[in-house]
Amino acid sequence: MITPIWALWWIWGSAALVLGILEMLIPGYVFLGFAAGAVGVAGLLLVPGLKITLPVLLLIFAVMSLIAWLVFRRIFKMQTGSVKTFDHDIND
Repeated sequence: MITPIWALWWIWGSAALVLGILEMLIPGYVFLGFAAGAVGVAGLLLVPGLKITLPVLLLIFAVMSLIAWLVFRRIFKMQTGSVKTFDHDIND
């Protein structure tokens, strides 16, 4: 029996690598959450004998990506009060 392409762990690992590179080029922590979700799915597919249908796999990917995005948002949040404002002309 031939394994469908969406059930191969290295496809999800490659997608995670591409999303990680995309995050480096376009920062914003959005692609980083998707990359973490793809790594999680790749790790899940490494379990031998595990048969998951495509809709369930996509649901797992979406939930893992959302959780990763929320964690990264909390870790890398913008610090408040870090902006310096000037009340006078700096050239005076």
